[in-house]
Amino acid sequence: MSSTVIAQTRFSVLDRSRTREGHPPAEALRDTVALAREAEALGYHRFWVSEHHGVPGVAGSAPTVLAAAVASATRTIRVGTGGVMLPNHRPLVVAEQFGVLEALFPGRVDMGLGRSVGFTDGVRRALGRDKGDAEDFAAQLGELLDWFTGSSPTGVHARPSEGLTVPPFVLAMGEGAEIAARAGLPMVIGDLRNRERLLRGVDRYRTLFRPSPWAAEPYVVISGTIAVAGTEAEARRLLVPEAWSMAYSRTHGTFPPLAPAESVEARPMTAKERGFYESGLTGNLAGTGDQVAHELETVLKETGAEEVLVTTSSYDRPALLDSYRRLAALFAPGR
Repeated sequence: MSSTVIAQTRFSVLDRSRTREGHPPAEALRDTVALAREAEALGYHRFWVSEHHGVPGVAGSAPTVLAAAVASATRTIRVGTGGVMLPNHRPLVVAEQFGVLEALFPGRVDMGLGRSVGFTDGVRRALGRDKGDAEDFAAQLGELLDWFTGSSPTGVHARPSEGLTVPPFVLAMGEGAEIAARAGLPMVIGDLRNRERLLRGVDRYRTLFRPSPWAAEPYVVISGTIAVAGTEAEARRLLVPEAWSMAYSRTHGTFPPLAPAESVEARPMTAKERGFYESGLTGNLAGTGDQVAHELETVLKETGAEEVLVTTSSYDRPALLDSYRRLAALFAPGR
C-alpha cells in the first residue's frame, strides 16, 4: 500500500553506528557505510551519521570523517550529519570540515547541527566544555554560517568553505525549533513517539520562521524509529534491542551495545527497568507495511512535514535492512 502523501514525501536515514554485543566497533562503522549503499539503491534521499563521545554503544564519534567514507562509497545520495554538536567545536573548524566535504563531493553534502554538549560530566570535561556552552548555540550557528559567506568579523577567511553552499539543518532539541525559525533554517525534529510535543515544535517553528538566504520558507524533517516487517510481532522484535539499551541507560547511567532480542526477552528486569523497557517499545511506527503506511499518512498530514528521517537501530542487521526495504516500497513502490 502506498499513498499520495507518502509518495510526495522524502525519506532519509540517520544511522548512529550502534555497536552490538560480540562485535567490534569497527564493524559498526563498516555496517554504516554498507547501509548507506543500500539506502541509495532503495531511493532514500539522504544518509546522515551522528556524533557521540565516550558512549560504549555508539562507534560514531567523528561524523564528518564518517560522512567522507559514506560519500566515497556512494554516488548520488545526499550525505551529512545528524548532527555535529556545535557547542563541542569551534565554528571555524566545523566550517572547514564541511568545506572540504563539499569540495570533494559537490552538491551532495548536508550540515546537520545540534546543540547537545557531551553525555556525561566526564565527557564534557574531556571535551573542555560544560553544560552552559549549549546556551550560546544561536551565536555559534551564526558564526558558522558567516564562515561560508565570508562575513566573519575576524577578517580571517575559511578555506575552502568560503563561497560554497552547504545546506544547514538545525536539530530541534529544547529551544532548537525557535532558533531554527529565527535563523531561517530547515529543522529536524523528533520524536514520533511524543506526537503532541512534536506538533507543538512544528507549529512554533512555522509561526516564527523568517526567510533567509539559506531557506525561503519553512522546511520540516520529522525523525524517529520506524520498523516494518511481515508481521506486527516481527516489527516489534526489531525494537527490542534499542528499547533495552535505553532502559539500561536510564537505570545504570551508561548506554550499552545492542543485545540480541532473544537475550533481552529472556533476562530478568527490575520493575524500574521493565517500565522504561516497555515504554521504549510503545509509540513507535512499527508493524506491517499497511499498518505503518496508515500511521505515516496520519503523522504526515498532522505535521505537514516535507521529509522523514528514519533513525531505527537493531541488533539483527538483515532484519533491519529488510525493514528499510519494506519502507522504501511504500514511498517508491516502482523502484
